[in-house]
Amino acid sequence: MIGFAARLLQPLLHALDPETAHGASILALRMMPPITMGVADQRLRVSACGLDFPNPLGMAAGYDKGAEAPDALFRLGFGFAEVGTITPLPQPGNPKPRLFRLRQDEGVINRLGFNSEGHAPPLARLMARRGRPGLVGVNVGANKESTDRAGDYVAGVKAFAEVASYFTINISSPNTPGLRDLQQAAALDDLLARVLEARDIAAQTHGRKPVFLKIAPDLAMGDLDDIIRVCAARGIDALILGNTTITRPASLREKATAQEAGGLSGKPLFDLSTRMLGAAYLRVEGRFALVGAGGIDGPDSAFAKIEAGASLIQLYSAMVYKGAGLPGEILRGLTAKLDQEALASIKDVVGRRARDWAGDLA
Repeated sequence: MIGFAARLLQPLLHALDPETAHGASILALRMMPPITMGVADQRLRVSACGLDFPNPLGMAAGYDKGAEAPDALFRLGFGFAEVGTITPLPQPGNPKPRLFRLRQDEGVINRLGFNSEGHAPPLARLMARRGRPGLVGVNVGANKESTDRAGDYVAGVKAFAEVASYFTINISSPNTPGLRDLQQAAALDDLLARVLEARDIAAQTHGRKPVFLKIAPDLAMGDLDDIIRVCAARGIDALILGNTTITRPASLREKATAQEAGGLSGKPLFDLSTRMLGAAYLRVEGRFALVGAGGIDGPDSAFAKIEAGASLIQLYSAMVYKGAGLPGEILRGLTAKLDQEALASIKDVVGRRARDWAGDLA
């Protein structure tokens, strides 16, 4: 019934401008009856980064920026939900319009620019749901006008240490000037040193929380090598590959909309992000986990991400086109693929096609 209602809701949402539709979808989720649409299959369980995930599928950051609907996302079937990006101080983000649909391509361009309520409102919401099941990651970022961006990430870790299941350090949004400079080796090493120190101090009171790092999918291989070296030396728990891309594939059909500034996500990002994922898997050599994001729109693309090296996967943009029934469809599809190969666990396919996907990036 909920899946049917979600299909009816899609054309109504698409009649609205993208940012209004986004807000309406959050409201609709919060009003959803307490019925779980997920798939309970022990073969989909994943143990990674010291956490036990009921399945590998997560909602990526960017959808529930203010931590308004994580419990509703779990009812859709997600095994975990990442809220944010959350900056220390409130900021409006970039001027509107700043969110664009590429309907023919099933893609999205955004230049939101870390629009955020600041720490206080999402922290209050997460404090209010303490004790409920479900893994909620907190994606933290820096204010645009900050004079100490690393300090902003540290502040996020300190503020949310009690309520976060894990932290994601987002240094890869293309919509905050200079933010991606933090992916350079020396700046990244300093950032991770400070963040992990803050995490370890907070762990004395709130327990150790894993730290993930989210990077861009359009890095040069030398930069990826530097990032992996720094991450391994500092001992992060996972790398998310990846954020939106500033590139524009030649295959895009929505040529006019594709000229909008911002990060491209959705189906057009799949090949680029999955090649980078395969390349990263070969380089990481099991030293930390990988999270595959970018272009997942169904069971086949989800399975491909796992084969390319992802222990966990995330989606967001495909929900714009496929609706709230997509998580359940993906989970059912993953179990069907395990049945076809008589596999005991989804972990048995992690990375088995990494070299194929990496190609000349290997």
